[in-house]
Amino acid sequence: MMPRTRQQIEAAAADAAVWLDSLDPATTPAEDPRDLRRIGLALSDVAGAERELTDAVQEAREHGRSWAQIALVLGISKQAAQARYGQPAHA
Repeated sequence: MMPRTRQQIEAAAADAAVWLDSLDPATTPAEDPRDLRRIGLALSDVAGAERELTDAVQEAREHGRSWAQIALVLGISKQAAQARYGQPAHA
């Protein structure tokens, strides 16, 4: 199952980086992890984008934007936006 929360995405990216760093081409010369590393880097990008999106939503709320306005931009329902972004993010 694909990680869903920002914390799960960040943890998965970190775990993948550790595993990929453990691959030793000297002992497994046929093992070329570049394609897997690319997935890990993309996962890190997703985590960064999720952080940016959460911060942007929080800033919009601080500037008085309604959940309906935010939901319209996100392309989801007002209830879904509030459920996903209504609680302060945990670092």
